[in-house]
Amino acid sequence: MRSFLARYPVQILSRTLGADNMIPKFADNRDPNSLASRMRSSRNEEFRAAIDALPRPLNILDVGGRETVWETIGFVNEQDIRITLLNLEHIKPSYQNVVSVLGDARDMHIFHDGQFDVVYSNSVIEHLGSIEDMRKMAGEIQRVGKRYFLQTPYLYFPIEPHFVFPLFQFLPISWRVFLVRHFNLGWIGRIQEPVRAEREIRSIKLLSKTQLHSLFPDAAIKEEKIFGVTKSLLAIKL
Repeated sequence: MRSFLARYPVQILSRTLGADNMIPKFADNRDPNSLASRMRSSRNEEFRAAIDALPRPLNILDVGGRETVWETIGFVNEQDIRITLLNLEHIKPSYQNVVSVLGDARDMHIFHDGQFDVVYSNSVIEHLGSIEDMRKMAGEIQRVGKRYFLQTPYLYFPIEPHFVFPLFQFLPISWRVFLVRHFNLGWIGRIQEPVRAEREIRSIKLLSKTQLHSLFPDAAIKEEKIFGVTKSLLAIKL
């Protein structure tokens, strides 16, 4: 850590990142014109095209999602489509065909085997923090869903997508804690308390293609690329 600070003084990092670092435009999915938003839109179009031919009524489970995804896909207020949002906190639905359920992705005992025609999950599994917990979530998705469509950021993309910092995922934990404590990084922001900063860092574990395939052996693993570089992975069984 000392050698790191010797080469990259806090003052230089401060000028580079800024006291209130903003999300880079290309990574800001709140901006519909950003690269991240365009990639997500393309992904959602692919998902809709893949399931449009499925017989109705259609029962969909979104693990860790929000209604905004289904607004974009165009499935809200569709009488022959029922969408269940599974989250750790309750979300008040705004549409008649959307319900919110409290639950844990690692243990969906509230649902029976094959209850859903399709399980959808976007950028959730990497937040479980350990391969063991990811395996539990993957097993539950495959148990309750006849089909599934899951996206997760790619381990080897050069910019870590949560902290929006180059190669952040490969830095030693102590360096990452230092950066999070002193700078407002990406979507996570500045966390001054060291234990909480480390806990937040360890709660995110990006996956390689081999690891994702081991979690979903029956899936087709697809790579989402930007300028020829893989940014995200999809595990698809539709």
